[in-house]
Amino acid sequence: MRALANWATPWGFPVCYLGWAFLFWLPLVVSGEPVWSFPAVVFLIVGGMSPLLAGLSLLWLTQGEAGYRDLRRRLLETGRIGVRWGVVLVVFYPAFNLTGAAVALALGVSSSPLEVISPQRLFDPAALALLVLVAVVVPVIEEIGLRGYWFDQLQARWRAFTSSLVLGVVWAAWHVPLVFMTGYYEGTTFQPELWWWLPSIVLTAIVGTWLYNNTHRSVLALIAFHFAGNLTGETMGFSAELYPAVHLGTALVAAAVVVIWSPGSLRGWDTPRPVVDHARPTRRR
Repeated sequence: MRALANWATPWGFPVCYLGWAFLFWLPLVVSGEPVWSFPAVVFLIVGGMSPLLAGLSLLWLTQGEAGYRDLRRRLLETGRIGVRWGVVLVVFYPAFNLTGAAVALALGVSSSPLEVISPQRLFDPAALALLVLVAVVVPVIEEIGLRGYWFDQLQARWRAFTSSLVLGVVWAAWHVPLVFMTGYYEGTTFQPELWWWLPSIVLTAIVGTWLYNNTHRSVLALIAFHFAGNLTGETMGFSAELYPAVHLGTALVAAAVVVIWSPGSLRGWDTPRPVVDHARPTRRR
C-alpha cells in the first residue's frame, strides 16, 4: 500500500478527496432531500470528512509516524506564525469586509453593504451550531488534508503560484455539490453561484499559500485564516447585492501578493519556497 501511495503522489489525494465526498454527496443532490434532515445529514457529514480522511490516511501510508509528528508540530507550534503574521491572520478578513463596505458606500452601490448577525441568531441553538460547524470544524477538517498533507507535494514540483492554482481548482471542485444540495445554505448569509464563487476559491488559495509559506508551513495559521474568513462571513458578511463584484477585491489582493512576493515562492523575490525532503518527487525506474 505504501508503494502504491507513493507512486500515486501527488494525484492520489485529489482522487480520494473528491471520490469519497462525491460518493456520499451526489446521492443527496440527486434525491433533493433537505440536507439537514435525517438521514441526509449523515451523508453530508461523512462525505465532508473526505479531506481529513484522505490526508491522514495517505500521510500514514507515505510518511508513517514521522509524518504525523511533523503535522502535529505544524498544528501546535504558534512560534511558526509570529506576531506580524498573527496580526495578518486576525485582521485580514474583517479589514477586507469593512474596506469593501466602505467602497460600496462611497460609490453608492449599496446603502447596507454588510449583513451583521442578529442577536436572535446567536441565541438560536440550531443556528449557533451551524455557525460553530462552519467557522470552527470545517477549517480544521479541510486544512489538515489540503495543507497538512497535499500542498507540500505540489510545491515540491511547481512554483508556489502554480501549486496554489492546482490546489484551488481541486478545492473549488469539492464545493460544487454543496451548491446543489437542498437547504445547505439555509440559515447562512451566503448564497453562492458557481460562476463567481469557484474562481474566488482559487484566488483565496493563492492568499492562503502566501500565509502558509511565510509561517513556515504552519497548518495552524491556515486553520486560523480559514476560521477568520468563515466567522467574518457569517457575522458581518457582504449583502447579496455586492456579489460577485466584491471578489474583484480578492483578485486585487491575490495579484498584489503574486507581484510583490513573487510567483515562485510568495515569500519574496529572493526567498525560496519551503520544500521538505519527503515531498520532493523521486525518479521512477
